[in-house]
Amino acid sequence: MPHLDLNNRQLVFKIVYFGPGMSGKTTNLLFIHKKIFDKYKGDMVILDTEEERTLFFDFFPVSLGTVQGFSLKIHLYTIPGQVFYEASRRIILEGADGVVFVADSCIERFDDNVDMYRRMTTNLGSYGVDPTSFPIVLQYNKRDYDEVIPLGQLEAILELPDDLPVTESIATSGKGVMRTLQLISKEVIRNFQLDGSA
Repeated sequence: MPHLDLNNRQLVFKIVYFGPGMSGKTTNLLFIHKKIFDKYKGDMVILDTEEERTLFFDFFPVSLGTVQGFSLKIHLYTIPGQVFYEASRRIILEGADGVVFVADSCIERFDDNVDMYRRMTTNLGSYGVDPTSFPIVLQYNKRDYDEVIPLGQLEAILELPDDLPVTESIATSGKGVMRTLQLISKEVIRNFQLDGSA
């Protein structure tokens, strides 16, 4: 559920970029931050320790307008992808309104993607969130590899809904990055509007 800032008449949504280590989560956020005009974004905050790195920034998605008279603000987060940072990932995922799952398209990373996706749904479930009705976009990143996981394979093994939004990207060049952000932003707003009309 987004945070309602009555003083500034803002709806603040939290979107988390989730995925295995080195799949391109950080690269996605760095590209997005670079592309957004300064007046619409906050500073990039990098919580970097010897063991892990988390990024955060916020921005105003002017192209999405307002909802029920409130302007929109979006907080973007990445999680540390290495398997042993489960506690950090779970904390960052708390209160999320939507998730971009950044899958590494390298064929050798197939099992890592499946494992991390299942960890994500388990974490969401621990907060009482039903992953089947929660805003998620599956981004197949690193599509410039020679041998990539074919579209549909992760969805099949994970038994994901047919209407789950799926994108392809090459985050290092920015290809598909903003499209993914647009999709997840629209999904979280649509989900909020559906909840409000229920």
